[in-house]
Amino acid sequence: MLTYDMDNRGTETLQNHLYRCIREDIRSRRLSPDERLPSKRGLARHLHISVITVENAYAQLTSEGWLYALPRKGFFVSRVEHPPEDLRYAPPGVAPQPVAEYRLDLGRGRVDPSRFPFATWSRLMRQVLSEQDKKLLLPIPSQGVEALRDAIAAYLHSFRGMEVSPEQIIVGAGTEYLYQMITLLLGRGLRFAVEDPGYSKPERIYRSNGVDCVSVPLDEWGMSVSALGRSGAQVAHVSPSHHYPTGISMPIGRRQELLRWAGTERYILEDDYDSEFRFTGHPVQTLQSIDRQGRVIYLNTFSQTIAPSMRISYMVLPPRLVERYRRELGFYACTVPSFEQFALAKFIAGGYFEKHLNRMRLFYRTRREQVLSAFRSSSFAHRITLTERGAGLHFLLKLQTERSDEELRSRALALGIHLSFLSEYTRRGGFEHTLVINYGGVERPEEAVLALAEVFAE
Repeated sequence: MLTYDMDNRGTETLQNHLYRCIREDIRSRRLSPDERLPSKRGLARHLHISVITVENAYAQLTSEGWLYALPRKGFFVSRVEHPPEDLRYAPPGVAPQPVAEYRLDLGRGRVDPSRFPFATWSRLMRQVLSEQDKKLLLPIPSQGVEALRDAIAAYLHSFRGMEVSPEQIIVGAGTEYLYQMITLLLGRGLRFAVEDPGYSKPERIYRSNGVDCVSVPLDEWGMSVSALGRSGAQVAHVSPSHHYPTGISMPIGRRQELLRWAGTERYILEDDYDSEFRFTGHPVQTLQSIDRQGRVIYLNTFSQTIAPSMRISYMVLPPRLVERYRRELGFYACTVPSFEQFALAKFIAGGYFEKHLNRMRLFYRTRREQVLSAFRSSSFAHRITLTERGAGLHFLLKLQTERSDEELRSRALALGIHLSFLSEYTRRGGFEHTLVINYGGVERPEEAVLALAEVFAE
């Protein structure tokens, strides 16, 4: 007769505890294949539990294949495979990934979460729950919720001068996902050109998807079109509005050169990262808005303007690629939950996104001025050259020093400071001793300058 301690079961129900005890006896071979189990009434009397508890436990074990039943004969142990003894109780071999904590982090671009309009966002989410109700549980279009695509199209028209149809817009969970979709859409047989120096993630994603990538150098106006022509690339990934990390804003002449390079056979991926944070002059015209051949794919994200956890990005396809996308990739489900899409649609259409951006521009313009002022009045001011272009949440700092970038990085880490160097973003030389200062998360500029003085000390 099976005997189990039914009292020391913690928070488990009687049924689940009995199910687990019998299952473990089968897995450990204490119960042999084809062995007959006690009747439901007999086991219930023996364990002082109800018959229905035993019946439900037997039913669960039978549905999972641990037991089989024969009419008028009872329940028997099924023949199941047993893992080797040395594998059954192997402890997990993967340690948790450590999360780096710094007392000062100038190496990663961050937005200030305290500036997010939580009250407004909460109210809009409640409205979505009330209005959409059970419709939130239904499948959504593969390109994204129509309301959000309508709102994005209207925003792009008003603030970026782009005439696009909502049907050209594809919503996805982060630009990383959209990069992958682009490789599938255009094909892995094409060569992609990426900027050098440049943000490494696009290239890493393209390469991980089997795409041949080539680095093309920048000059003072952005990606060199002559070098691009020699590269043999058919697709160019560029950030013309505000390049990261150099901060270069591509002038109209270079944009027109790029469009001539694209012609009718090649494509340009316009990554409009950071374009909303421009503090002087008017927003720079997008490549997409002056493209007359339908060769520009435009990408942008709300992760930088709202919050990093807001994994909602979008791309605008030329009309010629929309039908191909629907035909070849339309079976992919949209990767952003409808709840967040409806809430963001209300946030944009209600004018809250525009107000939020205006507040953020004012906030970061003030923070930028405070940080720059602290650097210019620092003890090491005579050893640095600052390059900032009135846009974005970072600037470059050229340091006069005999130390290598690696020495400076190691020295900073020993002090709990995270630094980023321009040399990390290139495969070429000539960029040593230039730091990429991400000031978005710098709350106390004077303390940041004092901390850097320790790192820069000769």
